[in-house]
Amino acid sequence: MALNFRSHHPHPHHAHTPDYNYGSLSQKSAETRNLKPGEVSTGTTIMAIPFEGGVVLGADSRVSTGTYVANRVSDKIAQLHDQIWCCRSGSAADTQALTDYVRHYLAQLAMETDRQPTVKQAAHLMKRLIYENKDHLMAGVIIGGWDPIHGGSVYNIPLGGTCIKMPFAIGGSGSTYIYGLMDSEYKVGMSKEEAKTLVKKAISHAMARDGSSGGIIRTVAVEEGSTERDYIPGDKLPYGPAGW
Repeated sequence: MALNFRSHHPHPHHAHTPDYNYGSLSQKSAETRNLKPGEVSTGTTIMAIPFEGGVVLGADSRVSTGTYVANRVSDKIAQLHDQIWCCRSGSAADTQALTDYVRHYLAQLAMETDRQPTVKQAAHLMKRLIYENKDHLMAGVIIGGWDPIHGGSVYNIPLGGTCIKMPFAIGGSGSTYIYGLMDSEYKVGMSKEEAKTLVKKAISHAMARDGSSGGIIRTVAVEEGSTERDYIPGDKLPYGPAGW
């Protein structure tokens, strides 16, 4: 089931490398100061929190290419099966391809076994694709959802393809700003509304501090028999410039 993603970078003998002035670091932002020639800065904030009977997933909506915002309102939460969803971070192209493959494999599995795939199966499919192609991919994802066997569960798959079941998961460049907030606010056995409130609060704090996160907040609440999508516009965030 391994995939071979080929790199589309031009041959080094034909590539044009621009001249960079490394003496002008003071003119660069903190996010672009340590980039090598030809590299661009990408970032996001994604997270998932299980609650009694399901999972809430959330993400910001900014897609950046260096200091340029390519898309202000992208959807970083992709559906893999009826009640299994994926938050994407890293390369937009890589993660879109990965979710397409996992969605296809889960649909085949559901037809062959005549039962709903589990969140664990989806996470391990994604983990295998990322791990076996880690030299060609830049993808960090969070898999969350509900299934009849394990209920609501969350799996974190960072760059490199490690797969860990977590009590909650955060990822992307904005996550570094909210680890302390999550350690303080998260508790086991949260209700659906408590989980949604914490997701919105944490992502809005990350968006306020991380230049590569921004736009709106999208959330997905998954439980048995229902999936509820929602979004919070940029001028209605619980924390940030609009509320300062």
